[in-house]
Amino acid sequence: MYRVLIADDEPIERQVIYKKINGFFPEQVEVFFAENGFEAVEEFTKNNCQIALLDIAMPGKSGLEAAEEIRNIDPYCSIIFLTAFDEFSYAKKAIEVKALDYLLKPGSDDDLISAFEEAFSIADKNKERAEGATAKESELSSTVFDIDNEESDHSKSSIIVREAKNYIDEHYKEDISLQDVAGVLGYSDVYFCKLFKQNFGKSFIVYLNELRIGKAKEFLANPAINIKDISTEAGYRDANYFARVFKRMTGMTPSDYRNGVLGS
Repeated sequence: MYRVLIADDEPIERQVIYKKINGFFPEQVEVFFAENGFEAVEEFTKNNCQIALLDIAMPGKSGLEAAEEIRNIDPYCSIIFLTAFDEFSYAKKAIEVKALDYLLKPGSDDDLISAFEEAFSIADKNKERAEGATAKESELSSTVFDIDNEESDHSKSSIIVREAKNYIDEHYKEDISLQDVAGVLGYSDVYFCKLFKQNFGKSFIVYLNELRIGKAKEFLANPAINIKDISTEAGYRDANYFARVFKRMTGMTPSDYRNGVLGS
């Protein structure tokens, strides 16, 4: 179970977000609530949360202020902002606290799903780190770079995008995360996340899932391959999770898709 904090001063907003998260990830999340920044820090600490979904405009202490304290408490947690404020100063502050994502209300379900899927991947990596992950993973998670200088170098960006695509194409079957790719290319997680969205028009996890589902479709066209084996070949360790992602992205189960392809 992933421990998730939802902090928003509007009770209806908290319930809407909770229902979405619980609906997308049944039996995968344990959710805690806060209605202001003070409670957010308290609940995050008390429940040892791994993911914090924060509104920015909250009474007493803002989501940005709470995020600073949370980041100091846990350098490896995932912080996601969900806010109605589309202001550069807020986005810049989100980068400073190494937020995983900055989503605008009401936002799309796909953006929310992809942010949480990436946060789950990071939580899994953090667990491996706590249990004795390699020194390389620890180094990647703590690397900091000058974002302004990186953003100004467009030629370097195009090279990074090409290398990122090549790396993902070669390793999509493996349990890779945005952190892994950013580390291989030598860039901070926050900068690489922003660069990826700018150049691909989607988040890393959405791109990875689209690639994997595309590969799965190719395999499903061959009736000799078992669907459970296809999930592994497409990069999914859990066949049930593969089926859920496939249905969400295509509107049908892998079996239905196979029947339709073979029957046409």
